[in-house]
Amino acid sequence: MSDASNVLGTPLVCCCTDPMTGYYRDGWCNTGAGDFGAHVVCAEMTAEFLHFTQQQGNDLSTPVPAFNFPGLKPGDRWCLCASRWQQALVAGVAPPVVLESTHASALEHVSLNDLKQYAIAV
Repeated sequence: MSDASNVLGTPLVCCCTDPMTGYYRDGWCNTGAGDFGAHVVCAEMTAEFLHFTQQQGNDLSTPVPAFNFPGLKPGDRWCLCASRWQQALVAGVAPPVVLESTHASALEHVSLNDLKQYAIAV
């Protein structure tokens, strides 16, 4: 449960628990003082985005058991760094987003209009 707001100004909704996402690995795209990447955009992975982020040096597809990271595949939902989503937007490979599960602080990095163009249902 979270008392944070989403980009629509309503209560934040859980992004995903399988795989368990979020900076705090609790399923929510909450953020805090130690979250320097602002993992606040709830996105549904696509093959194009996963390839793009791997090319940027962040391989989200390969499991890393030491960090309890299962590796992501297309269709998985994940709390992305807002700046990475913005980079993907500019590159033409932004993944779809769940507005209700995207933390309001994402608006410090990306525009609501851009997010709305990629919105999908909870």
